[in-house]
Amino acid sequence: MRILFLCTGLKTGGAEQQVAGLAQAFIQNGHNVAIASLTPGCEVTLPGGITVLNLNMRKTPLSIARALRQLDRFVRQWHPHVIHTHMVHANLMGRILAALTAAPPVICTAHSAREGGRLRMLAYRLTDRWAALNSHVSESARQAMIDAGAVAPKRIVVMPNGIDTDRFRPDPTLRQATRKALGIDPGTRLVVNIGRLAPEKAHPLLIEAFAGMVRIPAHADTRLLVAGEGPMRGALETAIRQYDAAAFITLAGNRRDIPALLNAADLFVLSSDVEGMPLAVGEALACGCAVVATDAAGVAELLGDAGTIVPRGNADALTKAMSDALARGIGSDAERARRRQRVLTHCSLDAVARRWLACYAAVASVHRGVTCAEPT
Repeated sequence: MRILFLCTGLKTGGAEQQVAGLAQAFIQNGHNVAIASLTPGCEVTLPGGITVLNLNMRKTPLSIARALRQLDRFVRQWHPHVIHTHMVHANLMGRILAALTAAPPVICTAHSAREGGRLRMLAYRLTDRWAALNSHVSESARQAMIDAGAVAPKRIVVMPNGIDTDRFRPDPTLRQATRKALGIDPGTRLVVNIGRLAPEKAHPLLIEAFAGMVRIPAHADTRLLVAGEGPMRGALETAIRQYDAAAFITLAGNRRDIPALLNAADLFVLSSDVEGMPLAVGEALACGCAVVATDAAGVAELLGDAGTIVPRGNADALTKAMSDALARGIGSDAERARRRQRVLTHCSLDAVARRWLACYAAVASVHRGVTCAEPT
């Protein structure tokens, strides 16, 4: 099967990582994959030799029209059986392409419970007829889209993000080597957060909660490492100085050793206000890591009883949950295995990829009488 991903961008983020992971899984199973990105740049690791089309689109009518023509030419040349779009701008662009051209079926995936305001929800609703299928990554986020009037319940399904459980797995040797490389002493506890430094991730809340925790004598020798980059970096640096926490908190920027960081961690913490299905929580669980997370969309479905959930926006609750989790420690081998099994059961990348391939085949087979080709 020939699968074209269309995404808003290829910066570091959960949606972009999911596109890269699915592309790798599909190629390993003998399918052809291409990726078109509306915006320039690529910060995720893509499979070798994959075709990538950068449309370099800007938010002007002329640029949008030019990108649409370029995308249409590529589709006519590459002949995908299905176009799978990810994130709001790509979802809308894919629907416009389907409305104006003889495009193959377009499947639209949303990744956030808050895809935008009223205008975006109206745009989703008005263009829904040109999507062969809509999906969201969690039931709570799906319901948020329905409640916002963006889509009818029968037109949207849940398909979770897939976690690469071969890449994200417990590794005691990697844990020790990474802690040594980071300068973390055996008696020091390490808390890790992974995510784009953007308002919806609520990093100021995390900094406040962590700064409060390290003032407790039992947690004075605890460190927080935040992996990620984004527009909030300056504000977070200011907050760290205001709390006099520079000795305890490190903004590590974008990192390519996330499995190593999660193995090195004694605790993974998510502080987000808005999510769809937080990929980093699943990756932490797959590594056997203890997790504390806010009750953003998709967290409860993913975490279940394998971690601790606290209300969004409550620094005191987050402080207490982190303190309690660190007091319990990383857990026994059985506890770590139970966290990993949660991911293996619900959302391993291989299982999710197989579900998507079945979905593509079903959609493509009924779209204008097209029958999917066998894997090549």
